[in-house]
Parts: sequence; C-alpha cells; structure tokens
Amino acid sequence: MTNSHHDQHRPAPAYRDATPADVPALVDLVNSCYRGDSSKQGWTTEADLLDGQRVDADGMGALLDRSDTRLLVAEADGDLVACCELRRDGEDAYFGMFSVRPGRQGGGLGRIVLAEAERSAVADWGSRRMRMMVIRQRTELIAWYERRGYKATGNTEPFPYGDEAFGLPKRSDLEFVELVKDLPVGGA
Repeated sequence: MTNSHHDQHRPAPAYRDATPADVPALVDLVNSCYRGDSSKQGWTTEADLLDGQRVDADGMGALLDRSDTRLLVAEADGDLVACCELRRDGEDAYFGMFSVRPGRQGGGLGRIVLAEAERSAVADWGSRRMRMMVIRQRTELIAWYERRGYKATGNTEPFPYGDEAFGLPKRSDLEFVELVKDLPVGGA
C-alpha cells in the first residue's frame, strides 16, 4: 500500500562523479542497458546487434583513471539510475557510454541526464560542442538524439571487429556515425 504523495513524481536525480567504489555497480548498469535480455526492458538496446559485454571492471577503472575523462552518475532513491562518460577534447566534449537503467527508460530521465552532461561540459570545461559516436544501425536512438539538437556530420568510424572488449558483433556491417551539437557559450 502506498500513501506517499511523492509516488506521483520521482525525485530529480542527484549528480556526482563516479569513484572507484562505483565500478561494480557501473559495470552492471552499463551492461544491463546495452546487452542481453535485461536491456530489452528499455526502449533501445544493442542486444540485436551485439552479444557479450559492453564494458568490464578493468575498462571502467581505466576510464576513471583518465585525467581528461569524467564518469557522471545520476542517483535516485539511493540507486544508480544513469551514467555517462564525458571526455574533454579541445573545445569539444565527447559523450559516451550513456546508460539509463532499462526500467527507468522512456520517462524523461535520459533527457535530463543528457542536459546535465551538456551543462556540466560547458560549466566545467568551457566546451562549445558535444560529440558522440553511435552505431549507425541504432536508428531510433539516433532519432532521439536528433530531437535533442544533435546532427549527423557525415563522419563515420569502423566498428572495432575482433576486439571483444566492444562486444561480439551479430552482423558484419556495423559502423559508428558522428553526431554533434553546438553548446551555448557562457551558460546562456
């Protein structure tokens, strides 16, 4: 039985940078969003394109050790509900490994976490543009980013076939497309 007036609206997440203590939870979150049956609970997944893991503890730890990279986490109700990689790249910020817990997808959480990532890239690094690489075959995800102001540049990168750290491809035509968005200068 629920009688709380808070049940109607979930609280806004709290944001912070990931720490080494978060690595097991982050690996679980990221892999649950991208691969396997759990990922199919959300509205977008790579499970039909790739098997295997998206990231392991060593890979996550290596990201945390990079001086040009932050792992932004979003927590709600004491639970890690989303994360993303932000990497400083000159005047650009690179956005990657975006993960929203499958059971929380489709309710606006991804949109507000993406907006926080953009805001923090401008505030913390003075970034003028956000870049990302998305698998070309993830058309519904690309459309979601386009609705948030991202545009395809026409630049592509090959999928790293043979590197199991990126997963086990189920098809031979995978490639990444670059999406970019200009960020407001001066926090406007």
